[in-house]
Amino acid sequence: MNSQLIDIVAVQIGANGLPYSIPIHPNLVHLTLGLFILGILFDIAGVIFPIPKLAMKFLEIDSTRSNFFSVGWYNMVACAIISCFTVAAGFYEIMLANPDQSLTSAWGLKPMETMLWHGVGGVFLLGLIFGMTVWRGFQRFIWRKDEDRQVQWIYLLAGMTIMFVLYLHGTLGAQMAAEFGIHNTADHLLRIGENPNLLN
Repeated sequence: MNSQLIDIVAVQIGANGLPYSIPIHPNLVHLTLGLFILGILFDIAGVIFPIPKLAMKFLEIDSTRSNFFSVGWYNMVACAIISCFTVAAGFYEIMLANPDQSLTSAWGLKPMETMLWHGVGGVFLLGLIFGMTVWRGFQRFIWRKDEDRQVQWIYLLAGMTIMFVLYLHGTLGAQMAAEFGIHNTADHLLRIGENPNLLN
């Protein structure tokens, strides 16, 4: 019985080609996305405050415009911090990937090209996120600290544009997992003839 347990643990650890059973990068990606999107959405809610205020009043929740801007700011700071770990985990896990080079994605890219674009794009987006955080900090503490509306329209437009770039970048990551099986536990277990449902 102990040998069966050892075999199951070995399959879990080796299924992704990683020294741990569950890939870290995909989980951190969702945290990065959520924090960034919420940061921009709360800043938008602060700008159009009378509309969210009616919704909050209906729900009997006290709200002020400055609270929306505070949530936007702290989400952006948290996003910048967690994104460092997201990118680091992504590079570590991508270095251990060994996909079938004969496959082609829906965008017509080979696995190595997809990984290269995804890696370079990750660093580029990390720079954009840091830039947005610094920009947001200047607005909060220097440029607009005494104004009722804490963020500029151009900042919100830039945030919405980055959301679209995040969508495109995330599509590359999804193709790596779904089409190339990179660090996709179920895909690897099926390829080696194991049932992924047995590991639940």
